[in-house]
Amino acid sequence: MTDTLLDAVRTYVDAHADAAGLAQTPIAGLTTIRSTVPSGLIHAVSQPLACLVLQGVKQVTTGNRTVTFRAGDSLVITADVPTVSQIVTASPAEPYLSLVLDLDPAVIAELTVQMKSAPVADDTQVRHEPTDAEVTDAALRLMRLLDRPASIPVLHAQRVRELHYWLLAGRHGDAIRRLGWPGGHAERIGRAVALLRSDYARPLPVERLAATAGMSPSSFHQHFRDVTSLTPVQFQKQLRLIEARRIMMAEGSTASSAAFAVGYESVSQFTREYRRMFGMPPVRDTTAVRQMARA
Repeated sequence: MTDTLLDAVRTYVDAHADAAGLAQTPIAGLTTIRSTVPSGLIHAVSQPLACLVLQGVKQVTTGNRTVTFRAGDSLVITADVPTVSQIVTASPAEPYLSLVLDLDPAVIAELTVQMKSAPVADDTQVRHEPTDAEVTDAALRLMRLLDRPASIPVLHAQRVRELHYWLLAGRHGDAIRRLGWPGGHAERIGRAVALLRSDYARPLPVERLAATAGMSPSSFHQHFRDVTSLTPVQFQKQLRLIEARRIMMAEGSTASSAAFAVGYESVSQFTREYRRMFGMPPVRDTTAVRQMARA
């Protein structure tokens, strides 16, 4: 049995990591990450999550704010927001290692009611603090289930719930709590975000998104921007561009094929918007990333 959370994550990711250094666990929403070299810029529209950094250093930028977090820190993202991240300290001898848990609004809502604690006003969508000892202990108990696969179906739900509890009870609690508050703006916007994530390649009128959130179009537009920092159109565009980039990198698709696959009707428009987001046109970008990976 492993002695520390760092040991547990290192053992699991060394055995199961893919070429990108990701190792999804059999526990839904729980991922281990390893990188033996500093990374390039990684663009994403992040879902609400908690990331426990165990070794190395990473930077995450959202809007005009950049946070740096190191071993012993935890990063919490409490809304679906665009981020640009970069691993800045990692080596083969001491790789960057982290454990990521997708936050579950349903579990948060249930616990918030039971804890009799209302959410407070907090517009900070990306936060970092030293990881609470109780969070580390709960994460280690969850990781230990991976050594005994037969225990996972029986015990994982209560241990995931325990980890959510300690996150709510700790330094990040106020920010996380509003994510699951029933009927709150974050929860209602989350319904529209889920629709955008599943149907990003199709036209989605704002009226349909607003109805999904149970809001008027004007109210929805304002609250969507407050929660995600983007308009619905900008949010969908970023989802499309990030997925197109993934298709070109992972599957070797051409720029035009990737553009049509994610819902663009004009390759020239796709190329303009791709350059604006990633800093160079698709072919040059994918070539540069592949050369960096080979190096």
